[in-house]
Amino acid sequence: MDAALLLLADSRLPAGGHAHSGGLETAAATGVVHDLATLADFLRGRLATTGLVTASLAAAACAHARPGAGARTPPAETSPSDLAGWARLDAEADARTPSPAQRRASRAQGRALLRVARATWPGPVLESLAAASGSPHHPVALGAAVAAAGGAPERAAQIAAYGSVTGPASAAVRLLGLDPLGVHRVLAGLAGRIDAVAAEAAEGVRAGDLPAASAPALDVFAELHQQAELRLFES
Repeated sequence: MDAALLLLADSRLPAGGHAHSGGLETAAATGVVHDLATLADFLRGRLATTGLVTASLAAAACAHARPGAGARTPPAETSPSDLAGWARLDAEADARTPSPAQRRASRAQGRALLRVARATWPGPVLESLAAASGSPHHPVALGAAVAAAGGAPERAAQIAAYGSVTGPASAAVRLLGLDPLGVHRVLAGLAGRIDAVAAEAAEGVRAGDLPAASAPALDVFAELHQQAELRLFES
């Protein structure tokens, strides 16, 4: 993976990802996740559902953006087909995010990522997305950012799948005081699954398919988190 793409996978990217736990905060508060073993179960489930969906959406967004990737100056105007493509992907993401709280969180993260990406890799790809939506869903913004940085849909899927577990894992250290070495051992054990999910997502997009794997528990966790009086994370 090129160094430019590693920036998008880095938790230090100033796009606000550290403020979102991916459902882990509620999972910890309810006792569903309380040690390394239950964290591993949570991350495996998240990767197989939300991880696959977000990886597929990111790959699809990157594939849509690729024809214009690499140019460094915005076009005079965005074509209607570009706008229609972004709108379709945004609607696909909406349809796969039944929780209103999750939709808000995804758009907040997408807005922040789009802002960072436009400053880092300015060009027609990101200007086209911004013209279609100032607050795109996070995986859509991620796919566009990967394309703008010169990456392929396979890399967009890999970064999305990776982020679907590393964010909650980091939150588990902060919320539960788990041993960071143990948490990273859990993540290392998931590396093969992350690659497999990314490959499945990219292959599905090439075949014209977007999966709709559901995770009802994460939807419930998102709504409970929104109602909590005290919380450390935005989602």
